[in-house]
Amino acid sequence: MEAYTGFAAVYDTFMDNVPYREWGGYIHCMLCKYDVKDGLVLDLGCGTGTMTEILAGYGYDMIGADNSEDMLELAMEKRIQSGYDILYLLQDMREFELYGTVRAVVSVCDSVNYITDPEDLEKVFRLVNNYLDPGGIFLFDFNTEYKYREVMGDCTIAEDRGECSFIWDNYYYEEERINEYDLTLFVREHGQADSDDQDGEGQLYRRYTETHYQRAYTLEEMRMLLDKAGLVFEAAYDMDTKEKPRNISERICVIARECGKQMNDLPGTGE
Repeated sequence: MEAYTGFAAVYDTFMDNVPYREWGGYIHCMLCKYDVKDGLVLDLGCGTGTMTEILAGYGYDMIGADNSEDMLELAMEKRIQSGYDILYLLQDMREFELYGTVRAVVSVCDSVNYITDPEDLEKVFRLVNNYLDPGGIFLFDFNTEYKYREVMGDCTIAEDRGECSFIWDNYYYEEERINEYDLTLFVREHGQADSDDQDGEGQLYRRYTETHYQRAYTLEEMRMLLDKAGLVFEAAYDMDTKEKPRNISERICVIARECGKQMNDLPGTGE
């Protein structure tokens, strides 16, 4: 079942507890540390464009790519409101194409965990390496196996926000290292209530169901896949503590660098 269809409409509502501004500031600091202070940056798996907008606010020329048309529609609505000149592309991470190279690629909110086949993730990393400027930076985060096994595990989460509510049934299959979550969403249909209904009890809600799968990767596996893709591992940090990752880290940020490309390999620079 396709993910982020019904959920797209209420994604930002249920993600309002995510410290996007803090993460955006951290990403900007990391990019500056590696001398990426401006220029073209690709947000791979950009979703509704929240992080894309934040990075555009720091002065980067942003490109956002995602394979959910519904999520990108919301991203483009934000672009209209902000006025940022952001290019959005409806593309699968495993097959994305750009017109040229970029100074950096970022991929946040565990987007890479959705690539459940390690060979496919290596393909993503190879594409990243291909579209980075010489010495360009790749920054991404991922959920750890500890988080899937010990924090999320097999549980049910429910939340009601009035306009919408959801039931999240989570399962972690340790042998396969696959995390599955089945979402049941109820989204209020605007304009459907009876005109005499003052308390809202007569309002209608549309029900959506969708299933998401993510794979648990270790930092060692990420480093191996980066190496096989031609990228050079630079550093890794616990996203909560900003320190060296620990065995109880729930989300890890990885920084890698493009390697092997020469200036005459870039589009328009060869003979």
